[in-house]
Amino acid sequence: MIRAVVTGTGSALPANRVSNAELAERVDTSDEWIVERTGIRFRHIAAEHETTSTLATDAARAAIVAAGLEPKQIDLIVLATATPDQTFPATATKVQAALGIDDCVAFDVAAVCSGFLYAVQVADSMLRAGVHRRALVIGAETFSRILDWEDRTTCVLFGDGAGAIVLEAQDDEAAERPRGILSTRLHADGRHNQLLYVDGGPSTTGTVGKLRMKGKEVFRHAVVNLAAVMGESLDLAGLTPADVDWVVPHQANARILDATARKLNLAPEKVVVTVDRHANTSAASVPLALDVAVKDGRIKRGDIVVLEAMGGGFTWGAAVVRW
Repeated sequence: MIRAVVTGTGSALPANRVSNAELAERVDTSDEWIVERTGIRFRHIAAEHETTSTLATDAARAAIVAAGLEPKQIDLIVLATATPDQTFPATATKVQAALGIDDCVAFDVAAVCSGFLYAVQVADSMLRAGVHRRALVIGAETFSRILDWEDRTTCVLFGDGAGAIVLEAQDDEAAERPRGILSTRLHADGRHNQLLYVDGGPSTTGTVGKLRMKGKEVFRHAVVNLAAVMGESLDLAGLTPADVDWVVPHQANARILDATARKLNLAPEKVVVTVDRHANTSAASVPLALDVAVKDGRIKRGDIVVLEAMGGGFTWGAAVVRW
């Protein structure tokens, strides 16, 4: 059986790091208010010359180096984003060009905060089908471009950044404990559009629009849906929460992370938390947090790692990976 194995991770953040105290100088808020409700202390905000594609390219380069590859060995790029450089073409093609790859399949996936999980399943399926050998899966966002900076309930929650992984198709027929993606599970329920959305678009208003959210309702759905989909993905892999070494969740809100862990009886120390330093970076948040935990040595060869996220739509999903 062919499995998609993670062989490299990478991330990129804008140089401009903004603290809660700095944000309070322009928004009616405070460090205490933000930390108490979200756990966020810092976020990175893209400068004018920084875009989703430039951040994605930097993260991709780091992941390729970590995998010990050259860019031209990549034959598939799947990029998850809700903030593309342009309406079209796909931001993935700009990354492809920036990396100097003459020809490979490159396209975007739009599932907001769950986008990286959707992209992982797409790439996993294409690798296991034997169509491609090495894939870049990227989550990248510049959410600061679509925030209403007069709405203190939303603008304090988000930041910009990118994360990437390299997936390589490997034959695990002889392996007792096969590495790679063991299972994925995705969902969507479009009935909840008005709870988390952007109030613009090319075919409706002709504008980019701004992010709108009903936080309490989103919180309630997130805890239930994330716990359920993590359980489903573990069942598909033939595992239980007791087998999990690390959970790398979407970094939206520290209270959601705590509540989800309690619902699955997971020890808090098994949950990778970076929301305090990055805020919510939508599709970038899972690969950003994953890269942090790989680079600091927490995630080791053979570990069972669960990735999970929920975003506007609603969309949500999880993946189980043996490192």
